[in-house]
Amino acid sequence: MNIRESELPGIGYKYEIITKDREKIALVVHDDGRREIYHFDEEHEECVSNITFSDSEARQLAAILGGMVYQPKALESIEVALNDLVIEWFKIEKDSPSAAKTIGEIEIRQKYGVNVIAVIKKNGQKVLNPGSDEILEIGDTIVISGERKEIRELIKKISNR
Repeated sequence: MNIRESELPGIGYKYEIITKDREKIALVVHDDGRREIYHFDEEHEECVSNITFSDSEARQLAAILGGMVYQPKALESIEVALNDLVIEWFKIEKDSPSAAKTIGEIEIRQKYGVNVIAVIKKNGQKVLNPGSDEILEIGDTIVISGERKEIRELIKKISNR
């Protein structure tokens, strides 16, 4: 996600956000507490919708978006830390260089010292303790464990981040 911030003298601040899916929204935070959200077309030129929130409404929405009200059971990226051991869930996206490759081809354990605990296929099927011949497909979520540094390196490689 790419965020650009600019001051609007006498009004407040504007935040232009481009999501990883290349969608554009603009958020204007007024000095009086109002928030306006604008959603743009695919070319990022015309506003296709907008909504205004009072300060109180914006804070309630922020709590919902931030997971303070309800936290989904299956998050795309969850991290559990036990000293230096980290367990993380990671979803294989459509532009991932590891899509349609096996765990062995990616050399997850050999190059990164990271173990694949499970693969949750996009259809919901769970493959526990998968072998090196398990193929990772777009939409699959892998559950991996290892040290934080190695996991970061692996995710960087398999996500092109």
